[in-house]
Amino acid sequence: MDLIPAPNPRPLRIVLPGGSGQVGQALARHFHLRGHHVTVLTRGPYTAPWQTVHWDGKTLGPWTNYMEGADVCINLAGRSVNCRYDAAHRQAIYESRIESTRLLGRVIAGLAEPPSVWMNASAATIFTRALDKNGVDLPLDELTGKLGEEEHAAKTAPFALRWAMRRGFSARVARDWEAAFFAAETPRTRKIALRSAIVLSPTPGTAFGVLSNLVRLGLGGKQGNGRQFVTWIHEADYARAVEFLIAREDIDGPVNLAAPNPLPNRAFMAALREAWNVPNGLPAPWLAIQFGALFMRTEPELILQSCRAVPGRLLDAGFHFDFPAWPQAAEDLVQQWKNRD
Repeated sequence: MDLIPAPNPRPLRIVLPGGSGQVGQALARHFHLRGHHVTVLTRGPYTAPWQTVHWDGKTLGPWTNYMEGADVCINLAGRSVNCRYDAAHRQAIYESRIESTRLLGRVIAGLAEPPSVWMNASAATIFTRALDKNGVDLPLDELTGKLGEEEHAAKTAPFALRWAMRRGFSARVARDWEAAFFAAETPRTRKIALRSAIVLSPTPGTAFGVLSNLVRLGLGGKQGNGRQFVTWIHEADYARAVEFLIAREDIDGPVNLAAPNPLPNRAFMAALREAWNVPNGLPAPWLAIQFGALFMRTEPELILQSCRAVPGRLLDAGFHFDFPAWPQAAEDLVQQWKNRD
């Protein structure tokens, strides 16, 4: 059983900057259904059962009024990483995260009644890969994981070398993102960096949707050599973990939001095929992924990068995962997908 204190006798006021994406909507829905008052700060307000307010993530505006007296701020703002990592996109990915975090820090520092807790998105890709003597990825928790560093390559270097040396970009973004977050002087507000794995939701256009489409088309075999680890979390456990962390006033600092059982890509895709009742899937070798990513205007590292982050602090605190293993999570997500049809 989760070691969560008794529910707050009153609904919480929760503000979600950048909460219009997949993860933000999952959180907004979770808290809205539990009777809390949710406000999503978004560049393009949309129709939802919860409140939406315009902001640009760069400048002050009327949105700051909704921060005053809020109980919780969960910042998810940042340009999507589902793009080619050319210079312009890399700059947009980086600046959208750092600038919005610094802006929120200035606003929260100046509030008469700041949120009691501020959670800021980060990424499990903050860690550098570590291998045992047999070349197998070691699990990385908040204490044992070493933070990664960005590597660079000249434009004249071979394509494969440039790709290999750019993999550290995600780590640099997450590292600098957390640095900007913890540098904010907000002594009255507890701060938690959410080092999130891939959050899997049964909705089109998400990572789960893309991979499921490949499986149903017979293309759901291993990707690359299939040995790279996939760190993932079911959207329901993600929302429950955030709720757990809000209630646990003794927890702050970085927290890995990931299921406790990451697994190699080969096994991950096999379990997804089984959930969809598709016996076989053509593999996608490294070169095919490079060309496919180029055609789809995305980055191959999103598939080929290995990450074996584990939720050390959540488990130590007594959090219980409803979906700790991927086969059961895949079955649930597939069933939810089918129920939508």
